[in-house]
Formats: sequence, structure tokens, C-alpha cells
Amino acid sequence: RWPHAALRFVRLGFRHILDGLDHLLFVFCLIIPFRRLRPLIAIVTAFTLAHSVTLIGSTLGLAPRGLWFPPAVEVLIALSILYLAFENILGASSTRRWGLAFGFGLVHGFGFSFALRESLQFAGGHLTAALLAFNAGVELGQVAALAVMAPVVGLLFRYRRRPWPCSQPPPAWN
Repeated sequence: RWPHAALRFVRLGFRHILDGLDHLLFVFCLIIPFRRLRPLIAIVTAFTLAHSVTLIGSTLGLAPRGLWFPPAVEVLIALSILYLAFENILGASSTRRWGLAFGFGLVHGFGFSFALRESLQFAGGHLTAALLAFNAGVELGQVAALAVMAPVVGLLFRYRRRPWPCSQPPPAWN
């Protein structure tokens, strides 16, 4: 029955996020520059909407089916993490970050769909329930991860040391 399928796919989506180090690292890089809740909500919402669109579209057969596509998506996911890491080092713009979150969210949605495709055979005749439930599980996992990450990032920035002026070398390690 559909409630059983939905519960199974909520759990699957939740586990996929918490087991997916690449997605957790991306979300971590995404939120590092923000210590206020309002910009963080806009950025995470943009990411969520984008990956939901491509997850649903890909699951419904609207994505390329070539053998080249999954490896290309995995490379783009890795590059998205690197890009955000470099942008965090050089200085992130909150006005631009939500657009990046949306664009990279489209790519990450394809990655989610690859995990879902393998399990859709267990949905039976409840494809819609399974798809929506998997997406809900992904979102619940993301919220759980953010509930841990945001305070950790806040603590890291609260106790960070000020950078050393260029004219003075850092103290020697003792």
C-alpha cells in the first residue's frame, strides 16, 4: 500500500543525505559564510527547489539516459564543492550565493535521482508517493544536517582568531 511505500522512501531519502558525504560537504560549504538566519533560509530554499525539480524530472525520464551522464553529474557535484570552498576563501557574496545554490541544486538533484532510480522498483504502483516521499526524506535529512552544522559553524566563527597582519609573521609553534 502507498503509506508503506511512502515511509520506506522517506527513510531512504533521509539516509541518502546522511550517508552522502558529498551532499553534506556541499551544504556545509554553502552555509559557511552566513551567520544570520534570513539569508541562510533563502539559500537553502533555492537549493531545495532546484534539486527537487531535477529529481522529479529525472525520475520521470526527462534527463539524458546516456552512460556518460551519471559520471558527468558526479564530476559536476565535486566541482560545485570545490567552487564553493574557493569562494568561501576568497569572499562569498550573499546576493549571488542563492543563484549559485539554485544552479548547483539542479546538478545535485540529478545525483539524488540516481540513488532513487535503483530503488524505484520497490515502489510498486506507487511511483508518485515514492518520489514525493524520497524528496521529503532528503529534505528532512538536510534539515537535520543543518540543525547540527549551523551551530557548529557559528561556534567556529565565534572563537576564530583574527588574521595576522601581513607585516608581522605568525608566532612560532611551541
